[in-house]
Amino acid sequence: MMNDRIINAESESDDELVLFDRSLRPKLFKDVIGRKREVDNLKILIDAAKMRNEPIDHVLLHGPPGLGKTSLAYVIANEANVPIYTTSGPAIERKADLAAILSNLEDKAILFIDEIHRLNRSLEEILYSAMEDSTIDIVIGKGPSARTLKLELNKFSLIGATTRVGMLSSPLRDRFGVDMHLDYYGYEDLASLIRQKAKILDIVIDEKASEEIAKRSRRTPRIAQRLLKRVRDYAQSNSSSNIDVNSVKETLNMLGIDNFGLDSLDKKILQVMVKNFKGGPVGINTIAASLSEDRDTIENVYEPFLLKEGFIMRTARGRVVTEKVYEILDL
Repeated sequence: MMNDRIINAESESDDELVLFDRSLRPKLFKDVIGRKREVDNLKILIDAAKMRNEPIDHVLLHGPPGLGKTSLAYVIANEANVPIYTTSGPAIERKADLAAILSNLEDKAILFIDEIHRLNRSLEEILYSAMEDSTIDIVIGKGPSARTLKLELNKFSLIGATTRVGMLSSPLRDRFGVDMHLDYYGYEDLASLIRQKAKILDIVIDEKASEEIAKRSRRTPRIAQRLLKRVRDYAQSNSSSNIDVNSVKETLNMLGIDNFGLDSLDKKILQVMVKNFKGGPVGINTIAASLSEDRDTIENVYEPFLLKEGFIMRTARGRVVTEKVYEILDL
C-alpha cells in the first residue's frame, strides 16, 4: 500500500523515476538549497582536508527519507574531487563482500553506504579498524592452522546515511567525525528548490504555483520533485507549457493530496486514532494492527511528518492526536 503513494518519501525503484530524480540532483554546494548550516560546515571539512592532503573525515547523515542524504554525499565527492563508490547495508551480506569493497577503494575515495543501520553487526567490526587505521584483518585457513593477516587499505572516507540513527551501535556511530542530522525543509526553501528544478526541466512555473507545491510536499524535496513531475504532466496534457497555481491545485486535488500534504492514508491513521481510540493514548502496535500495516512503516514513514506538523504527540502511554486533527477532519 505504501509504495503506491505519490507522497511516499522512500526511493523509487521505477527506472524512469530514478533517472528523473538523479537528473535533478545538485552537483556542487552552490546548487544546494536550504542547507546553509550543513554546507558551511562541510566546506570547512573539505578545505581543511585538502590543505592537509588527507581524505575528509567520516560523515554520518541521518534524518527522514527524501531529504537529500544521497544527493549531499555526491556533492561532497564532487567538491572534494574524489571518486565515490556506493552500496547499501542490506547489499553487504558477508565479511568477504565488505573486505572486497574496502580493498578496492582508491586513495582518498568516498565509500557511501546507504541504510547503514541495516548493516549486519558482525560486519561492523571490520569497519572499526578500516575507519580508524585503514586496515582490515583477513583470516586465512580454518581451525588450529588459521592465521590472521593484516591488510593495509588506501585511506578513504566513509559516508553513512540512515533514517534510523537509533539503530546504529554506539561504537560505529562514535567513529564518525561528523554527525549531521538533516531536518525537514522550510516552505520558502522548498519553494525555491522547486523553482530551481523547474528551470532545469525547462518548465515555466510562477511563484504562487511553486509555493502551492511546497505546501503540499510534506517539507520533503523528493516528494516536491515528484509532485512537480505530475503537475508538469497535467499541464502538458492540457496543452499548456506553463504551470500556474490553478493547475497545481487541480492536479494535487485529483491525486487526493490536501493543503497540509496529507493523503488518504495519513487521514486513515488519524481517523482510526480518533474514532476507535477516542484520540488516544494508543500504542503504535495497536495502530498498525488496526490498519493492517507494518509497525515500522507507521513509525518511520507516516509518523515523523505527523509529529513534525503537530497532528499527533508521543506520550509515555502512547500516541495522542491534537486539536488540529479535529479541525482538518471536521470531527
